[in-house]
Amino acid sequence: MLAELPEDAARGPVAGIYDDIRRLWAVPYVSSLQRHLATKPGWLEWSWSALAPAFRSGAAQTVAWRLAAELKLPSLLPIEPASIDLDGNDVRMVEDICASFVRVAPVNLMFAGLLRRLLHGQAPEGAGWPAANQSSPWSPPMMPSLPAMMDIETAPDEIRAALLRLGTDVDGMPFVPGLYRILAQWPALIEFLADVLPPLKNADETEAARLELLRRIDGAVDEIFASLPALAPVRMPSPKEREAVLAALDTYRRTSPEMVIFGQVISNAMNSTS
Repeated sequence: MLAELPEDAARGPVAGIYDDIRRLWAVPYVSSLQRHLATKPGWLEWSWSALAPAFRSGAAQTVAWRLAAELKLPSLLPIEPASIDLDGNDVRMVEDICASFVRVAPVNLMFAGLLRRLLHGQAPEGAGWPAANQSSPWSPPMMPSLPAMMDIETAPDEIRAALLRLGTDVDGMPFVPGLYRILAQWPALIEFLADVLPPLKNADETEAARLELLRRIDGAVDEIFASLPALAPVRMPSPKEREAVLAALDTYRRTSPEMVIFGQVISNAMNSTS
């Protein structure tokens, strides 16, 4: 698993950045992408000092959400909640969980795309966004609180096996996206998803949706980067970590589209029975 700094362990500037990300991503948690960067001394702080204007303005989020909402998605057969031990309250919570990942994943793709350009030596020289955004920051409606992510190492054997079937291999180690780690609190649901999603992950229509989302986001990253103001005079921390950070960004380039696609696919399958 990629190393992460938990939210309750964040202190000082990192804790402040975590607060910013929760508010600006409009979800009650910090994604594993930023939690991973925070394990590398200075990397989250440097990345945020460069990229924050695009997110404080709302420009990056607004375009990312629009592009994700327009995506043509694959589908699952309808999910009957009672068949996997879900009641009405459970269904509403599952839908909130899915919606939060559909919201956060395209924004992470924007963040990763902008950061990748910095790591490849591109220097922003844009005019930025209106100064009013600094005194009255853009702040979208927040999603409700969500259950905690399950720790894979301490999960019951059956649930751990199901989660690993939903994971992605990263240098020989499993990476299981947060969507599945939260949904794992419903054992019958996560075991059901571990059966039906892996074949869909490799389907042509899923790959087409993934590539289309990446194409759209990459185009939007170009536009946002062109407006990003010049960097503060702070050097990249630990340049020897550059390749490791790029490798992590490549992992999220695979898993973030999956969160957009399957978060919405699961929600659609739940709603199709109501």
